Amino acid sequence: MALADARAICPDLTTRPADLAAEATALAALRRFTGRYAPLVTVDGADGLMADISGVPHLFGGEAALRDDLQARLERAGLHAQSAIAPTRGAAHALARHGGGILPEGRLLEGLGALPVTALRVDQATAEALSRMGLTRIADLAHLPRAPLARRFGPGLVLRLDQALGAQAEPVAAPPEAPHFGVRMTLPDPIGLQSDVMAGLDRLLDRLCAQLAAHHRGARRLRLDLRRVDRQASQIEIGLARPMRDPARIKALFAKGVEEVDAGFGIDALRLSAPITEPLAPEQIGSTPAHQADALADLLSSLGNRIGFDRVLRLLPSDSLIPERSFTLAPAAYSQPAPSPTHRTRPAILFPPEAVTATGHPPVQFRWRRMQLTTLRATGPERITPEWWLEDPTWRSGLRDYWRIETRQGPRLWLFHTPQNPGWYAQGEFP
Repeated sequence: MALADARAICPDLTTRPADLAAEATALAALRRFTGRYAPLVTVDGADGLMADISGVPHLFGGEAALRDDLQARLERAGLHAQSAIAPTRGAAHALARHGGGILPEGRLLEGLGALPVTALRVDQATAEALSRMGLTRIADLAHLPRAPLARRFGPGLVLRLDQALGAQAEPVAAPPEAPHFGVRMTLPDPIGLQSDVMAGLDRLLDRLCAQLAAHHRGARRLRLDLRRVDRQASQIEIGLARPMRDPARIKALFAKGVEEVDAGFGIDALRLSAPITEPLAPEQIGSTPAHQADALADLLSSLGNRIGFDRVLRLLPSDSLIPERSFTLAPAAYSQPAPSPTHRTRPAILFPPEAVTATGHPPVQFRWRRMQLTTLRATGPERITPEWWLEDPTWRSGLRDYWRIETRQGPRLWLFHTPQNPGWYAQGEFP
């Protein structure tokens, strides 16, 4: 029902926004758990799961014991759920959402007849049209001729009815599992030298990158696990500024981490995995010289693994004419460069406004940072009005007229004049 109607019935009703992404993640985790009861499990709507348990119930002592075990585990996990077992997918869907239970073979109509027509997974408009005709239960539809139903209410109603009653097949098609990108190596004799570990890493990278290439994926994060003979383990994890599957370039990023590993009495197993991957179309890699973008990505990867990817930033243009708000800072590894607007000329160095002592308009001579400067060329003005919808104490003096000043002494400055409160200030320097 509508929220206003619900509040009219229950004034103390507590509501909160739905987190659809978190709910989908939780349902995916529950689907993996349900794999203990069936080889094929798929999502059924936004709040349900459908499993094909053909040939499985005898492993649990029967259908009733299987359902009891499922319900008990869900309750221990703090989940309130309804489950049903039926010969068809449509019948299981309907029964699970109307009390649950087990429907034996050959008793489909008897078990579903009393349920409303909305249990057939038909849209609301079709359900309301059926209700106006006095057809409110599945039993009211079961014995009607299919051709008139299809002409009056559409073929979707007839299809859902036949699927629920077993006249039309509806198999459970589970989505394929996401590929796991990981390789391992077990050594006959322990190793301890950095060169030996890097040689083993070479082989693992070749195999892992081949897996990534087969799925047109590139790694964004890689993890190397080293198991020692005393069962202790060391882990080296690196991030990449962009998707990559070039073994030679990835290997260089592991060198520092491998150098710091304590091998103890020796390492007897290595495991390399790519927990985070992104699509990467086939491209020419390997022996060819790195492109400019690749060189920048390698630099960002190297810096990011040393000081953190969130600390390697780039400037991105922002939709504002105010100098202080004309750009934003974003992690370079997680953003794409964007060109600056061509209609604006902004200095390379921007600093808080500094008062200058000037004569003339534009200034012929002025004093800035204890230097006496003479104007050679002045370009402007560019008038910028404060953004009245944002409170900014530095802009309380009102609009500004910006000038680009070239001086005989060399500095090329960005000066502005405030007409409401006459005065000159420097705010930037051009290269």
